[in-house]
Amino acid sequence: MTKIDKVLYTGKTHTTGGREGSAQSDDRALDIKLSPPGSGRAGTNPEQLFAAGWSACFIGALGIAAGKRKVALPSSTSVDAEVDLGVTDGAFLLQARLNVSIPDIDPELARVLVEEAHQTCPYSKASRGNINVELNLV
Repeated sequence: MTKIDKVLYTGKTHTTGGREGSAQSDDRALDIKLSPPGSGRAGTNPEQLFAAGWSACFIGALGIAAGKRKVALPSSTSVDAEVDLGVTDGAFLLQARLNVSIPDIDPELARVLVEEAHQTCPYSKASRGNINVELNLV
């Protein structure tokens, strides 16, 4: 396992009540209610939070990949992340799809950028080999 040499940032949250509770960041920039998926209750769930974090990080990794090639990443670049919570043989599991849109970029170059971003993005690294992940260029 690779160990971090220099910590750049530490996100800190305090959560109570699990999927039916709340979570706040130490700076209070994040202050949310949590609710189970499909419950219809106010709040978000861990799968949505993971999808939001991963997609934001992935766009950053796309920007790094594009910058290496001296290509401007379009401001309309987007990632629709889908994180599934499921069960197999009684065990809870996650799987994900990253649907990446890079308008006005040649599809072959876009595919290269997506593959490189998947190697760079810390969320992709954390999930690699642990959950099924599909990368889709849309």
